[in-house]
Amino acid sequence: MQSVDTLLHARWIIPVEPDNVVLEHHSIAISDGRILALLPSSEARLRYRAETELELPDHALIPGLINAHTHAAMNLMRGLADDLPLMRWLNDHIWPTEARWVSEEFVHDGTQLAMAEMLRGGVTCFNDMYFYPDVTARCAAQVGMRATVGLIVIDFPSAWAQDADEYLRKGIQLHDRYHSHPLISTAFAPHAPYTVGNAALEKVAMYAEELDVPIHMHVHETADEVNQALASSGQRPLARLDSLGLLSPRLLAVHMTQLNDAEIERCAESGLHVVHCPESNLKLASGFCPVYKLHQAGINVALGTDGAASNNDLDIIGEMRTAALLAKGVAGDASAIPAASALYMATLGGARALGLDRETGSLNVGKQADIAAVYLGDVETQPLYHPLSKLVYSVSRDKVTDVWVAGRHLLKGRELTTLDMDAALARACHWREKIHNKDEHIKEQP
Repeated sequence: MQSVDTLLHARWIIPVEPDNVVLEHHSIAISDGRILALLPSSEARLRYRAETELELPDHALIPGLINAHTHAAMNLMRGLADDLPLMRWLNDHIWPTEARWVSEEFVHDGTQLAMAEMLRGGVTCFNDMYFYPDVTARCAAQVGMRATVGLIVIDFPSAWAQDADEYLRKGIQLHDRYHSHPLISTAFAPHAPYTVGNAALEKVAMYAEELDVPIHMHVHETADEVNQALASSGQRPLARLDSLGLLSPRLLAVHMTQLNDAEIERCAESGLHVVHCPESNLKLASGFCPVYKLHQAGINVALGTDGAASNNDLDIIGEMRTAALLAKGVAGDASAIPAASALYMATLGGARALGLDRETGSLNVGKQADIAAVYLGDVETQPLYHPLSKLVYSVSRDKVTDVWVAGRHLLKGRELTTLDMDAALARACHWREKIHNKDEHIKEQP
C-alpha cells in the first residue's frame, strides 16, 4: 500500500472538470498538498494508507469555491449604509468612513473577519481589491488561504498612497515580494474608469504585460457611470479601455451590467473575463449582467460577492443560486444557466479568470488539494435526486463542514483551525463601537 497524507472517502465527488459529472462512492488521495488520485473508494482503501483518513458518507466534495471579486477589509462596514444607490452610498458614506478610519489595523482586522466568513462558506481563494494590500497578503499567507491581492490604483490620495505613481510603485514592490509564493498571487487593480485617468491606465497595461499578471477593475457597473462617461468624453467606458489597450485575456471586468450586443462581441474577441456579482448588483440596483448572452458568446464568467458593505455577505454558495435564477429570469429561459454552469462559475471560471486554473478550480489529479466538503444529509436537502442541482438550489453555506487549501485542513467540523474566530468577532465589535460612536452620518441612518 502506498502512503499518502490524507484520504477522503465521500458519498459524492463533483470534480467540475469534466463538466456536469457526479462520482458516487469515490475518494481523493492527497500527498504534498496535491491531489494524487481520484478513484472509487473500494479501490482507494486497498491502494493507499493515509496518515489522516476521513469518512464523509453524506457529503459532496467539490473544488474550493473562488470569490473572484471582493473587498475583504470592508467586512468592518457591513450594514454601515444600506438601501442606497451606488454613488450616494460611496460618496456620502463609504468614502468618508474610509478616509477617516482605514489603516493597517483596520485592514488586518477586516480581512481576518472576512477570511473566517469565507472559509466557513467553502471559499478557498479570494481576489481582493483594497488599500494596504500588503496587509491582506500577509493575513492570507498566515492563515493558509489562497488569495490574489489587488495592487490598487486610484487617482485620489489615501492612507496607502498619495497618487497613481505611488500606488503603482508600491504595488510592483508587493508583486516582487510575493512573486514565488505558493498561495499569494497579485493583480493590478485600477478601481474604475471614473477614478483612474488615461496615463495611469496605460502604465497599468504596460506593467501587467511585463509582469504577466491580471488586471482587476470595476467596469460598466451602472447606467449612470456609462452616461457620465458619454457626457464627458463621448466614449463609453469599455471603448475607452479598449483604446488604451486594456481589453485582453488579462482583464477581469467586474459587474458589466450595462452591455450592448456590439460590446459583448468585442469582449468575446478580446478574451477578457467577466466577474458577475449578482447580489451586490441587485442590492444597489445597478442592473443585470447579461450572463446568458456572455455564455453564448463564449466569454468566461466568474462569480464574486463584492464587499460585505454592499452585499451584505461573502457567501458564494448564495451567489451561485442567485446567479442561476437571475440569469433565467433575465433571459426568459429556464435552462439559461443550469446548476453545473453556476458551479463552474464559482470554481473553475474564477480560476481561469485569475490565471490559476492549472493549480485550482477543479478536482483533478495533479492540482492543489483545494476542497470543500458539503453535508447533504439534512432535511433541507431531502429527498436527494441530483446532488449537483441540490448543491446550487437547496444548500446553504452552513452545510460546509470541512475545507482544505493545498491539503491543509483549515475548517474541521465547522471549526477554524488557523484563525481565532473569537478574536475576529471581538475586533469587529471594537470597530463597530469606534465607527458608530464617532461618525455622525452613520448615527443619522435609520
